[in-house]
Amino acid sequence: MKAIGRNLIIDIKKEGTTTTKGGLLLSENQKEDLRYREAKVISVGLDVEGVKEKDEIFFDRHAGHKIEFNKKIYHIIKSQDVVVVK
Repeated sequence: MKAIGRNLIIDIKKEGTTTTKGGLLLSENQKEDLRYREAKVISVGLDVEGVKEKDEIFFDRHAGHKIEFNKKIYHIIKSQDVVVVK
């Protein structure tokens, strides 16, 4: 599977449950007020600059769409939705 153009194929990092400084437990669906999510880049289109395969990125939570490949769910986003490369 290979991304084309300005698209990226990413695998979103599972957020799971976290504890706040005050001791509250937040589940993944309670974190929807956070704008960005973390993911690992699987494939990069030829027109993408500044991001390469295996980079860890932060991207806009509402960007892109899902695709199933070999019974695993991946996400397709545009390079413009990436805000940080780790």
